[in-house]
Amino acid sequence: MGMVDTMADNETADQSTGLRRWLRVLGPGLISGASDDDPSGISTYSVAGATTGFSMLWLALITTPMMSVVQGMSARIGLVTGHGLMGVIRKICPLWLAYLLAIVVVIANTFNVGADIAGMAASAQLVWHLPFLFWVFFFGVVLLVAQVFLPYRALANTLKWLTISLFAYVVTAFVVHPHWPEILTHTVTPEIHFSASWLTTMVGVLGTTITPYLFFWQSDLEVEEEKDMGRTTVVLRRGATDREIKDAHLDVNVGMIFSNFVMFFIIVTCATTLFAAHKNIQTAQDAAEALRPLAGNLAYLLFTLGMVGTGMLGVPALAGSSAFIAAELFAFRRMGLCETAKSAPKFYAVIVAGMLIGIAMNVVHVDPIKALFWSAVLNGVAAVPILIVMTVIANKKSIMGKWTNSRLANVWALLTIVLMSGAAVGMFAFWNQQ
Repeated sequence: MGMVDTMADNETADQSTGLRRWLRVLGPGLISGASDDDPSGISTYSVAGATTGFSMLWLALITTPMMSVVQGMSARIGLVTGHGLMGVIRKICPLWLAYLLAIVVVIANTFNVGADIAGMAASAQLVWHLPFLFWVFFFGVVLLVAQVFLPYRALANTLKWLTISLFAYVVTAFVVHPHWPEILTHTVTPEIHFSASWLTTMVGVLGTTITPYLFFWQSDLEVEEEKDMGRTTVVLRRGATDREIKDAHLDVNVGMIFSNFVMFFIIVTCATTLFAAHKNIQTAQDAAEALRPLAGNLAYLLFTLGMVGTGMLGVPALAGSSAFIAAELFAFRRMGLCETAKSAPKFYAVIVAGMLIGIAMNVVHVDPIKALFWSAVLNGVAAVPILIVMTVIANKKSIMGKWTNSRLANVWALLTIVLMSGAAVGMFAFWNQQ
């Protein structure tokens, strides 16, 4: 499999356990999981809780193993091949298919960047009453500078610690005093309501939870971690030890559990307060405003400021995954967050372009709700073929060696494909009901 001596040495030398091991291991998977709860995701979960009550809590339970398997495949592909996901797709798929998938995901990412910046700006404006466009430019510039000029290790560590901001939504759920026995019942009892609004909301929840940009972001972050360790060539990165695979799975599992944990508590908060009070909302900012008279200033502040922290996590993942996709598709000579803007100008140009378009969307008043809808449509369509291709790759011994999918992983991957296929069909079936 192309193992190198340094990999075996690292495995032998690093046998830390307990908390020390967790702190060392947690990285790409935790960042990917937390990035999934970006402002657009929080808005979707808020609307789900406010409009459907506790009826979608079971989705948080079932999508956790689905996300763990999908992101686990992505992580293994990056570790074993030494390439990001698009680099492997480009090698095994017809070029027209690789281009099509790349275009769809990058467009969806760009819409999401604009919507997330809008969400951050609107949230900050609720607390600090400065003009909306001031906050758009403030967050846009800060995030752009951080991605372009911060060294990879500093950026990765910053993103890792920003995951703490998501606990704001866990605390908020306890502040509003939900009825836990009822919540437990809905969590373990799947239910589907055959109405256009309920099914469309379910599609939105699935689309923002199992989303294509995370597949690419995960695999490429694994590659960046290896580059940061000095494995600067594909030959040095190719292959993985037992310890590296175990660590990657631990990282991914913690990240995906954390992601859906936050999703669960956002739905609980909004169902307990807004659904019970029959408050109609469209965004997380609407949810924050509506929470204030129902649950007090603390819930309002936690919910609002959490949006800023999650945007700091989500936007770099979106813009970064677009850059990795473009770089691998067009085989840029130098690419990656471990490179500088000077050494990898094309890679960073994609990040800058995505950020500037996202900022411009808010300057010209593109409706962020419509942007989120269209990105959900694109992600829902793109997720299915990407999941199929990933599952094929993860089962190819010629690519993955001994690290092919287990039978259980294939079952969950198939269930995910079926669920996401249903989500994509549902989006079109209820197209005129949005």
